[in-house]
Amino acid sequence: MKFLLITLITHTPDPVTGELAAPGARLREVVENAGLAEELGFDGYGVGERHERPFLSSSPPVVLSHIAARTRRIRLFTAVTTLSLLDPVRAFEDYSMLDNLSGGRLELIIGKGNGSAQRELFDVAPEDQWDRNAEGYELFRKLWQADRVTWSGRFRPPLTAAEVWPRPLQQPIRIWHGSATSRESVELAAKHGDPLFSANVTNPIEPYAELIRHYRRRWAFHGRDPADAVVGAGTAGFHLAGRSQDALDAYRPIFEARLALQRKLGQEPVFPTLADFVERSSALIGSPAQVTEKVLRYHEQFGHCVTHLSADRDGRTPREHRAALELFQAEVAPALRRAIPGPPWPSIGAS
Repeated sequence: MKFLLITLITHTPDPVTGELAAPGARLREVVENAGLAEELGFDGYGVGERHERPFLSSSPPVVLSHIAARTRRIRLFTAVTTLSLLDPVRAFEDYSMLDNLSGGRLELIIGKGNGSAQRELFDVAPEDQWDRNAEGYELFRKLWQADRVTWSGRFRPPLTAAEVWPRPLQQPIRIWHGSATSRESVELAAKHGDPLFSANVTNPIEPYAELIRHYRRRWAFHGRDPADAVVGAGTAGFHLAGRSQDALDAYRPIFEARLALQRKLGQEPVFPTLADFVERSSALIGSPAQVTEKVLRYHEQFGHCVTHLSADRDGRTPREHRAALELFQAEVAPALRRAIPGPPWPSIGAS
């Protein structure tokens, strides 16, 4: 199994101290966490894309390019690239540039994206989002594969023998399709033989497991070997300690702050207590043995070979954050790597 750290670069007060970091300080923390992820042996680091409060992740290519300059080995993920909002030509230019600068370490996760505010910001009608995502992906894929592209669609001007530079370093690029509950993303992934990344963060396991089963059915429908399907899955929260009670105590302020924010926004919490959150969500909070057992239990339903953890400290001190990640790499990751084969992972690194 492979392991990623992922951040959406939320910009909210620290749940313990109440302090709100300046945007620049929060962004520098993201870059530092990527360096920590590489130092500790994680396989990838992902930056999401959101264009609304309370996120600072409006430009993943910029953040990931800075991370590329500070690292040498770790794979660089988008989580997700919102092709329903972007011009795919411009997105291709940004990510092809990043692929070259990083020495071929880019991994794209694409998706429709969530949130009405960012959709309105880009003047995208809700009924068009899925079609824009699919069309943007088709063009993005062609641009990555061919030096000259002739193309026409609904949502941007046509191209005639167009050349777009720079050409990417990786041929081909691996493109994952991020999905929470959408069968549209699953169908696009299965049709093209691409891997699926399940969000797996908001609800209990059942809807995500059913979507992954549907992905495998559609994979086979398109004439593909089921053994070749690759699935990744997210987690709703993370903290690890030698004793489970210590992990719960450290995570409690983070959970309570999250719960308060949900209620302030008028949202009914899916998991109303920390005990329920730990038991029924995908959160990995507890001792190494508990966390290992939970990932294996999810693997029985998902068959996934990539897992992401939150990259953010939230209310923990830097020492607590580092200690939890070190413990994961020392005791959990080795057991899971032995039990679950990981997908092929390019070994290209920046020189």
